[in-house]
Amino acid sequence: MTWSLRSITTILLTCLVLILFATSGCGKKKQVDISPDISSSDEALYKLGESAIKKDTEKGLLYLRQLIDAFPKSFYAQRAKLLIADSYFDKNDESNLLLAAAEYREFIRAYPYSPSAAYCQYQIAMTFYRKILKPGRDQAKTMQALEEFKRVVSDYPASDQAKAAQEKIKECEEKIAQHNFLIAKTYHKQKAYRAALNRLTEIMSTYPDFSRMDELYFYLGDCHFMMRKYDEALPFFIKVVTDFPNSALIKKAQNRQKEIERLKAAVPDKK
Repeated sequence: MTWSLRSITTILLTCLVLILFATSGCGKKKQVDISPDISSSDEALYKLGESAIKKDTEKGLLYLRQLIDAFPKSFYAQRAKLLIADSYFDKNDESNLLLAAAEYREFIRAYPYSPSAAYCQYQIAMTFYRKILKPGRDQAKTMQALEEFKRVVSDYPASDQAKAAQEKIKECEEKIAQHNFLIAKTYHKQKAYRAALNRLTEIMSTYPDFSRMDELYFYLGDCHFMMRKYDEALPFFIKVVTDFPNSALIKKAQNRQKEIERLKAAVPDKK
């Protein structure tokens, strides 16, 4: 049985959220007294929860969850669900971001045709985006954020969030490309040219908008050069010179071109 990254992520998140809920259930819970006239009104419960959540999150959540339980099909139930998710998201720590993602997913499942579904999918992506590490460190969160932002574009192409997601997709791809490029440069420094080539070729084919393409082409050429594959190296050096006139690597690329010409001239023609 094959598991997708999304399936594995969802299972792990669900387990973590259950643990968090169980942990938060330990100890004394707050109780709220609600008069019958308020408890019988979805609007009154929402306003009470909206007002309380700014000062006392736990108390506000109790009002909002009571609203959702009592009036699951109400317009205010949708608003309450969003407010709960946003309240977790705004806390911005690991545990609360996990809870926020779970709440946003529940909203999409419960109200798939709501105008707010696109917003929820975007927010799910942002829970991963906020935990992204710098290039050179583990990029698992970047990959997860990228997958979720792509889902915004594919599932809600006409939404306002789709345009914002496109920008975030570019940022995530840039970070992943930079991460792989750092690894490739390390391989090059260690003279592991074949390993470096694999990484560089992957970046070139997968992330064509990478901001450091002049360096990428130079190192592609240099790996071939160091492996004495001069005919394969030359086009990359030429591309640096012709396509990136402001690159800091032009002189090095030109020097490599001259070396290739000299080395090829030194080899007698075979007849």
